[in-house]
Amino acid sequence: MDTGCTLWFTGMSGSGKSTVSSLLAARLREMGKKVELLDGDVVRTHLCRGLGFTREDREENIRRLGFLCELLTRNGVIAVVAAISPYRGCRDEVRKRVSQFVEIYMQCPLEVLIERDVKGLYKRALAGEIPLFTGISDPYEAPAAAEIVIDSASESAQDGVDRILCRLLELGVVSREQVLATSN
Repeated sequence: MDTGCTLWFTGMSGSGKSTVSSLLAARLREMGKKVELLDGDVVRTHLCRGLGFTREDREENIRRLGFLCELLTRNGVIAVVAAISPYRGCRDEVRKRVSQFVEIYMQCPLEVLIERDVKGLYKRALAGEIPLFTGISDPYEAPAAAEIVIDSASESAQDGVDRILCRLLELGVVSREQVLATSN
C-alpha cells in the first residue's frame, strides 16, 4: 500500500507555494504516486465557498482543508496543500490530526513579494484598498518549526522540489529509485 502524507505549503501571497507545489505534484505523479493538489484559491471556490477573510473564516477554511488531508493521508494519498494559512495555531491543529504532516514554509521578504506582484494586490493593500490582507493589514504567523523552509527569493523552485523529495525519501514515502528515475 502507498504511504500517504500531507505536504502543507504555507507562506504569504506570491511566495511560490503554487509554483513549487505544482512542480512537486507533477514529479510525484511521474513516480506513480497517488497525489491530490489542493490549491487554496481553488479550494475556496468549491469546498469553502461562502467563507470570507475574517480570522474565523480563514481558520474554518484551514480546518476543512485539514479534515480532507486527514482522509487522504489515511488512505495512502499524498495531499499537497498550497494555502497561505496565516495562523500558526490553526496549522498546528491540523498537524496534530494528520498522521504524516510536513510543513513547508515558503519564506520571502515583503519587498520581493511586492516586486513580484503582477496583480497589484500588495500595492492596493498598502493603499488601504484591500482590508484584511495577509502580511499587511492582517497578520501572517510564520511557522515556529517547519520541517522545510524554502527561501523563494534565493532558491529556485526546482531546488525546493529536490529538498522536499529528500525529506520524503527520509520518511519512506518515496524510494531512491523513484527519485532517480524521475530526475532531470
